[in-house]
Amino acid sequence: MTQALYSYWDDLRGTRPAPNRSEVDPGRIRGLLGDTFILETSGAQNVRYRLAGTRLCSAHCRELKGRNFLRGWSTKDREALESLLTAITEDGAAAVVGVNGHTERDQVLRMEMLLLPLNVPGEGRTRILGSCTPMDRPYWLGLHPILQQSITSLRLVWPDERPAFLRGPQTANPILPRFQAERMPMPVPAAAMAAGAERRVGHLTVYQGGKA
Repeated sequence: MTQALYSYWDDLRGTRPAPNRSEVDPGRIRGLLGDTFILETSGAQNVRYRLAGTRLCSAHCRELKGRNFLRGWSTKDREALESLLTAITEDGAAAVVGVNGHTERDQVLRMEMLLLPLNVPGEGRTRILGSCTPMDRPYWLGLHPILQQSITSLRLVWPDERPAFLRGPQTANPILPRFQAERMPMPVPAAAMAAGAERRVGHLTVYQGGKA
């Protein structure tokens, strides 16, 4: 999910720090929409959900549109998020955040959140494209709402930096087949194309190569 959304956003922006909000085409990422959201901000302390996907709302057991994004975090985590949001809107950074969602029954849902800046002409980077994806889907997901959230890790990716998951053969197996994120086809790494000829066998992509 993180790879797919970041790659789409990265292609849109080209050499710019961020693409325009109007360039985002939901049809191009339809398989990801359930876990994605768009935030509207007028400052690091005033951030609200403008749109939120159905799976994300289901995990919270409520409609998130219009709600305060910073609600439900501890004071320390809220301060960290405010710093992240400032880096995103002012410096064009992207952020990858490890999140634990907590229910009233002390159930914990491990998630990964991605935050990406979007530009609005005449306003600046006042929108943020995001995703929040569960690492697994326990039986209680959608039955018991996530009421509190906590940060387990965070990482800023600056505009001229390529994140680890897009750097090629050092971090990706070059012979892995093409994969899909909820029916959204992902591009084959360049290293994989160099490894040998590509051919289709049923729903699989096979690369010619020797024994390893």
